[in-house]
Amino acid sequence: MHRRHRLSRSRDFETVYRRGSSASTRQLVLHWFPREEDADGPARLGLAVPRSVGSAVVRNRLKRMLREAWRGLLDDVPPGHDYVLVARAGVAEPAQVRGLEWLSAEIAELLGRVPR
Repeated sequence: MHRRHRLSRSRDFETVYRRGSSASTRQLVLHWFPREEDADGPARLGLAVPRSVGSAVVRNRLKRMLREAWRGLLDDVPPGHDYVLVARAGVAEPAQVRGLEWLSAEIAELLGRVPR
């Protein structure tokens, strides 16, 4: 995933959290916010993986898996939105055991709740 498709500034994260909507599963929470200035631009993703998920190694591995799963779903992601994907404690083990397909299915379920 290219850097231009990522959220990196805390100001962008705060906008998505405060002004956006969210949907959740037991393992993940997806926050989204439609951008007014770039309504037809590519979707941008930010990841939030708290320390409760595990050690730095576990968190970084999970972030790589989440980015890869997101990249595989880009055709289904509505453009012109900013997204923040938050991992909940306990997601690392099932993601490692069940693999990328399971993680993609979890994210796809959340994306199905985003209005088009």
